[in-house]
Amino acid sequence: MDWVIVMGYIAGACTTSAFLPQAIKIVRTKHTKDLSLSMYSILTTGVALWSVYGLINHDWPLVLANLVTLVLAGWIFILKVRYG
Repeated sequence: MDWVIVMGYIAGACTTSAFLPQAIKIVRTKHTKDLSLSMYSILTTGVALWSVYGLINHDWPLVLANLVTLVLAGWIFILKVRYG
């Protein structure tokens, strides 16, 4: 595997895993008051579009990272809507 692809997977793992602590904290506390619904709306849309872009270009590190990020950011978005 090319070092650039490995770097892509590592970068994707770092940026994607950054959402996990926030999602876990929301599940535990059910507190989302300080989160911006607009930000998560825009982010979720952007991540979905990046996923499609990666699929079109067969860029698997981009696809994988953005699909996992889409799940986590979408989860946070849903929790924000649910808990306000």
